[in-house]
Amino acid sequence: MRVEVDVPKCVASGQCVELAPDVFDQREEDGIVVLLDDAPPAELHDAVRESATVCPAAAIRLAMS
Repeated sequence: MRVEVDVPKCVASGQCVELAPDVFDQREEDGIVVLLDDAPPAELHDAVRESATVCPAAAIRLAMS
């Protein structure tokens, strides 16, 4: 799995960080998403998929490798 984030679309809801904190973080100053791992291990795929599904701005894109 490859993860991409459209940073300008992010609305800083933080749901991705709650679901997959090893893959996503937020900037201190404004809460905008920071991608920590663009190729997470298989055990994190379900959490990353859920993060993409619940993102209110649809800022997370997934591609299967």
